[in-house]
Amino acid sequence: MELTIRVGCCGFPVSRRKYYNTFSLVELQNTFYNLPSIQWVESLRKEIPKGFIITMKAWQVITHPSKSPTWKKLKEKPSGILENYGWLKPTNENIVAWEKVLDIAVKLDAKVIVLQTPASMPYSDESINWTKEFFKQITSITPKNIVIGWEPRGQWVNGEALSVLRSILKEYNITHIVDLFRRKPVYIHGINYVRLHGIGKGETNYKYKYTDEDLEKLYEMLLEIGYRENFILFNNVHMFNDGQRFKQVLVGKGINVL
Repeated sequence: MELTIRVGCCGFPVSRRKYYNTFSLVELQNTFYNLPSIQWVESLRKEIPKGFIITMKAWQVITHPSKSPTWKKLKEKPSGILENYGWLKPTNENIVAWEKVLDIAVKLDAKVIVLQTPASMPYSDESINWTKEFFKQITSITPKNIVIGWEPRGQWVNGEALSVLRSILKEYNITHIVDLFRRKPVYIHGINYVRLHGIGKGETNYKYKYTDEDLEKLYEMLLEIGYRENFILFNNVHMFNDGQRFKQVLVGKGINVL
């Protein structure tokens, strides 16, 4: 099977004009902190080149509870009961927030919506049930051409939880988003979506600069997984340079890089 690999960054680390000349994929980050205005969305959509792909990180109120430090960056708190937000709970507040995210995704023609839950999200019978109900509700209203990806952390990615995670992802066709230097995906749907946060002891090490050996290993891991369509997003201080270097590695291997 021939692999197709797109490489990009989480956010625009350089001017958008320069970025468009280098990569054909970006994951929007501003959509996590605050929902952008329709004017901004329409302006961005008009300027992107033909064939360029946008993915977006889902609004933080869906994944992170109101006590999360990231909520301090909210320009305006969402309506409703604040305790009902976050952790993929199937509350009216979260579902309405998802509908707002969907509206932006459709206008942007985004290919993937990224749900990144914090390590604080509990793993229990209760949270398993509410997560299933959340995915049941959002998949029923999400267009089939949009891939939903989940990057869980904490208890959800350890031990026996992995088999439960896989069953949920498979049941609702959610792709497992991972950093391949930390773990392998337990289920892939539509796109093998990889977010690279730097190598280190914790989940993130944003100051890390990937070595040539790291990038060769990344290629080997993608080859081992063998999924046909792959999105590789660098999310570190050196992401622009690291992404360019990884593209060079792939070209050298004769891989179809878009």
